[in-house]
Amino acid sequence: MALSFVEGFLLGLGAAVPLGPINILIMNEAVKRYKNGVLIGLGAMSADMLYLLFIVFGLISFVNQPIVLDALSIFGGSFLIYLAYLIFKNKDAKIQTPQETIKHPKNSTLYLKGFTLTLINPYTIGFWLSASGYVAAKELDTFFTIFGMLGAILLWITVMPYLVHKAKHKISQNVSYWISVISAFLLFGFGIMMFINLLAF
Repeated sequence: MALSFVEGFLLGLGAAVPLGPINILIMNEAVKRYKNGVLIGLGAMSADMLYLLFIVFGLISFVNQPIVLDALSIFGGSFLIYLAYLIFKNKDAKIQTPQETIKHPKNSTLYLKGFTLTLINPYTIGFWLSASGYVAAKELDTFFTIFGMLGAILLWITVMPYLVHKAKHKISQNVSYWISVISAFLLFGFGIMMFINLLAF
């Protein structure tokens, strides 16, 4: 059981830690407000849990179809490009503005951003299919492995935005501008890569 939890925890970190669209979005929001970053992360974690349920109940085969994956690539690429546009548009926003003067997005909007971006990302399906194959091959305890995975993801989406938010006072306005520009560029790149991969197959 302990081995299953540890292996699951490491798999969860493998899903959560790499720099991808979700982590870029979490960091971009956490600079403004800690809660914003956590809500993005919780939305992403909910989508991960949904795919885990699909795997546990044998429903993932309905999602892992070429037509479904192609549709997800189209929506996912478009959504990433849209998010890149929003971040680029607000690149000049002042990060040291008093909180009471800032108009923050609704909690539900932030949650849905994280949920939608993870749900329509074909790479999410690929990761969880690989993870489920790994768990089956090593004959790990399913419950403790999933518990470890979710524990690692929850730890990451609460600690990482906290560290980013605490460091915001050391970030100059010029650095904040370039963080937004680079974030927008990376998200745009991820979106374009989805379309390129779609056309390549």
